[in-house]
Amino acid sequence: MSIRVACLCGNVAIELGGEPVARANCHCSSCRDFYGVTVFSATAWEASSVQMASFDARSFSHPHKQLKKTFCATCGEVVFGTNRLCMRVVPNAMLARAGCGWLDVAMAPTMHLYYRQRVVEVRDELP
Repeated sequence: MSIRVACLCGNVAIELGGEPVARANCHCSSCRDFYGVTVFSATAWEASSVQMASFDARSFSHPHKQLKKTFCATCGEVVFGTNRLCMRVVPNAMLARAGCGWLDVAMAPTMHLYYRQRVVEVRDELP
């Protein structure tokens, strides 16, 4: 499988190859703080499965944790993050945009991570 996703303005695009390693809704305080969200819904990919297709991107490393985010220099949208395991973490909002506004079932989250750290209740069937 190969998927091309791009930021909102289209200046930064990435190609995703193969299958994601994990598909999750993360509730950890690190993701909430670093990405500025209450729940970070994303897919994690091996670094070798994510190729930059255009290069108008910048990156920012967390000052204290092993986290980095790569974002568009024009619109500011995060294209992917890099976690402490060096996996590329792609926001599901970008995958949904590539799917005409819908997240393909093959990319849908299969679990919640760090739910005990949640700040919002999520009622669904996911573990």
